[in-house]
Amino acid sequence: MNLSKSLYTRGLQCPKSLWLKKNNKEVLTDLEDTTVFEVGNKVGVLACKLFPSGKEIPYNGTTFEEKINLTKKYLKEGVKNIYEATFSFENIIIMIDVLHVNDDGSLEINEVKSSTEVKEIYLHDASIQYYVLNGLGFNVQKTNIVHINNNYVREEELEIEKLFSIINVTVEIKKLEENISSILQNFKTFLDKGEPDIDIGEHCSKPYDCDAMEYCWKTLRNIPEYSVFNISRLSKKRKFGFYQRGILDIKDIPDSEKFSASQMIQIQSDKTNSSIINKRGIKEFLNTLTYPIYHLDFETFQQAIPEWKGVKPYMQIPFQYSLHIEHEDGIVDHKEFLAKEGLDPRHELAKKLIKDIPSYVTVLAYNMGFEKSVIRKLAETYPDLNVKLMAIHDNIKDLMTSFANKDYYTPTMKGSYSIKYVLPALVPEMENAYKELEYVQNGGDAMQVFPSLSEIKDEEERKNLRKALLEYCKLDTLAMVKVLEKLKESVR
Repeated sequence: MNLSKSLYTRGLQCPKSLWLKKNNKEVLTDLEDTTVFEVGNKVGVLACKLFPSGKEIPYNGTTFEEKINLTKKYLKEGVKNIYEATFSFENIIIMIDVLHVNDDGSLEINEVKSSTEVKEIYLHDASIQYYVLNGLGFNVQKTNIVHINNNYVREEELEIEKLFSIINVTVEIKKLEENISSILQNFKTFLDKGEPDIDIGEHCSKPYDCDAMEYCWKTLRNIPEYSVFNISRLSKKRKFGFYQRGILDIKDIPDSEKFSASQMIQIQSDKTNSSIINKRGIKEFLNTLTYPIYHLDFETFQQAIPEWKGVKPYMQIPFQYSLHIEHEDGIVDHKEFLAKEGLDPRHELAKKLIKDIPSYVTVLAYNMGFEKSVIRKLAETYPDLNVKLMAIHDNIKDLMTSFANKDYYTPTMKGSYSIKYVLPALVPEMENAYKELEYVQNGGDAMQVFPSLSEIKDEEERKNLRKALLEYCKLDTLAMVKVLEKLKESVR
C-alpha cells in the first residue's frame, strides 16, 4: 500500500475514491485547475523566504529514492531549512514544504497553503507528515500551517512577514496522529478487496469536489443531469433524503412534502411543465427603473500575492467593464473599458466609469452585490472620486431580483437564476451565444486570461485575447438588455 499525503487525504474523504485512484483511474475526471496549481507554487516559493538560507530538494529529474537520500545528506550537513524534504515510512512518502531544524536537532514541519485560513483537511495533511517523521524516530517539536493573511494590505514594498500567517497546530496534529494507524489499516482492508460499494453522499464534495463523481453519480447511480439535487436552496440533507427514498425526478416528489414558497414555484413548474409568472412582482421591479438604463458588468481578477499598493490578497481587482445604455425610444448605445495589461487597472477604470455613467441615473446589474462591492472599494481607495462613484453605487438596481424571487420561472432554468440559465430560457436564440465565443466563454476564463496577457510575447495573440475579453463582457450586458426586454413583454 503505497501512499502519499494527497492519497491519504483522498482516502479520508472517501476510501472508494482512493481505491479508484489506485485500481481504476480511467474513470476519474481531470479536475485539476492549472491556475490554482500555479498560484500554489508561487505562494510556496515565496513562503520559503520566511525560512531563508535553505536547500531545496529538486522535484524534477530525481527519483523519490534520490530525494530521500538528498534529504538525509542535508540533515547530516546541518542545513537548517530544507524545502520539499522527502521521507518514507511504511510505504508512505511525504514531501514537507519547509522542514526547519532547530539548534537542538528537533524538527518543525511547515505546511504552506495558498488559502486564507486553516482548514480541517490541512490538519490531516500535516498529521500524516508528523506520523512519518515520528515513525522514523525524529523529534518533531512543532507543526505549523503557513497560510495567506487576507487582512494584509500591501504598501509600496511587499512584506512577506505580514503577508503570511504562521499557525501552530501541534496540539491538533498530535490528536489526529493517534488514529492514523487504524485509518491506514482500514485503507489496506479496502485496497485488498474489490471496488468498495460506497454510496454517494455529502462526502462527494466535502472538502473537495471528487474526481469520481461522474462515475459514481451517473454511471453507477444513474443520477440525471436535472434532479432533486437541483432544487434551489434545499439543504443537502433533504436532497440526499429524497435520493435514499428512491426519489430523483422532481415530478415524483409527494405533494405532502413541505417547501419554501420559492421552492414550490420551481417544483410546480416542473410538475406541470409550465412557466410561472407573477406579473405584479415583475411590474413592481420594473417601476423602480427609469430611462436611460445603464446595464453594467465588471470583470475582475485576484492576486494571492498583491502586486500593487493598496491591494489585499484575493481582493477582487476590476480590470474591465461593459456598458449597454438603453434609451426609452429603444436605441441602445455601448461603451466599454479594458485596462492595459501589467499595470494596476483600478484608477483608470474608476475615472472612465464616472465619465461614462452620469450621477443619478438608473444602473442595472445582474447580481448587484458584486458590482456594488467593486464600486464601493474603488470609492474607498480613491477619495477624489468617492462622491461620483458612490452616486453610481447608490443607484444600482438588480436585474436578478425577478428571477431570485421566482417572479419569473420556467422549467428550463433548472432551479438556477444565474444569467447563464436565464438567458437561454427567455431568449432561446441566444442559447449558444457564450459557447460560440472564442477563448473567453465565462468569468473564470476572463479572470485567467487578463493577468496572463503581460506574459504573452506574441502581439497578435495578445490582441486576439483582448478582443475575446471585450466580446465576452459585451455579451454579458447585451444579455441583460435582452432579458429585461423579455421581462417587459411578460407583463404587457
